Order: sequence, then C-alpha cells, then structure tokens
Amino acid sequence: MLLLLEGALLCFLLLLTCVVGIANGPAGLAVLYERDVQERAVALGYTSRAQIRRRFALVGAAMFAPVLVLTPLLVYAVNGASGFADGFWQMTVILWIMGLFDRLFIDLYWVGHTKAWIIPGTEDLRPYIPGRVCVQKWLFTLLGMPAIAAALAGLAALLQGG
Repeated sequence: MLLLLEGALLCFLLLLTCVVGIANGPAGLAVLYERDVQERAVALGYTSRAQIRRRFALVGAAMFAPVLVLTPLLVYAVNGASGFADGFWQMTVILWIMGLFDRLFIDLYWVGHTKAWIIPGTEDLRPYIPGRVCVQKWLFTLLGMPAIAAALAGLAALLQGG
C-alpha cells in the first residue's frame, strides 16, 4: 500500500510540473515536443530557442530530481529497505507507477486527446507523440525505469556497506 502512495506522490509531482509548465500556454513546455513542433512554435513567436534551452534544464531537474532523490529516500529512509534487492524492487514498482501514469494519462489522454497541449498553428504536426517516440517512451518505462532503480539500489547498497 505504501508503494502505491509513493508512486502516486511521484505522479502528482510529474503532473504538477506539467501543469505549471503549460500554465501560460503549451509552448511553455515546447522542450517536450518534437523538433518540428519546437521550430514551428519559435517561427510563430510563442517561444525562442534560448527559452527552450533554458527550460530544458529546469524541466529536466523538475522531472528527474524526484526520481533520483525522492524515490531512494522514500524506499530506504521511509520504507526501511536494506540492500540491493529490497531497494531495487520497491523503486521499480514506484517508478513503474509513475511511468504508467506518464504514458497513459499524460501522453495518451492529456496530450493526445485534449486541447490543453495544442500549440496554435501546429495542429498539422499532430500527433505530438509520433509512433516511434511512443515506442521509445514505452521501452524507457518498461526497461529504463528498472535500470534506474538498479543503479540507485546499487549505489544505496554500496553506501550501506554491502
């Protein structure tokens, strides 16, 4: 039950990052769109290359800090995990919950089926998440999240002395 709540916390933080990022319009998160959409948003004056570069670091930090810092903290400090295996499976579950939320709610529903992420003048470039990118994102969720969990659990095991 605790892992579900911790996964939900990471989902909330991801959702909050997206909500804040598009609060003044979806071009605020142009960094998350494919290059053709970014270029059109720049050409239409919604953003600039410099703004996209600045947002890359901010969005990266906002999205990956919870994964890299909060997840191991929850698993080892709150849940009391010890060693590699215990931490690995718990972090994998939490990260899969967040990844599934990202793929199903954010990508499939919110970006794919609502108007919230439509940058006016780029509608012809939809879907914003093309098939090959969708496959890459699913592979990252299914394989990349456990790889991240393994790296974090390995580091934690080293720090714990075994």
